[in-house]
Amino acid sequence: MSIYFFHLRDGVDLLLDEEGRECDGHDAIVQMTLRDARSILSEDVLNGLLDLDRHIDVEDADRKVVHHLAFMDAVEIRMPS
Repeated sequence: MSIYFFHLRDGVDLLLDEEGRECDGHDAIVQMTLRDARSILSEDVLNGLLDLDRHIDVEDADRKVVHHLAFMDAVEIRMPS
């Protein structure tokens, strides 16, 4: 397993993941990133906010971005008809 860093970004701020997490391949990275984004969004909704203007960049140990997830892509939005 390799260490990957999951950085949370919005239009202004950056929250760096200094510790990183071990992941076993790209599929695990994708699933972990999706779970993280949805967890953050669900907490926001409980507080009355839905901010889709954020994303998570995942970097490998060489600081190369290996995955990018925009919060907008983490959920399906259904509008009333």
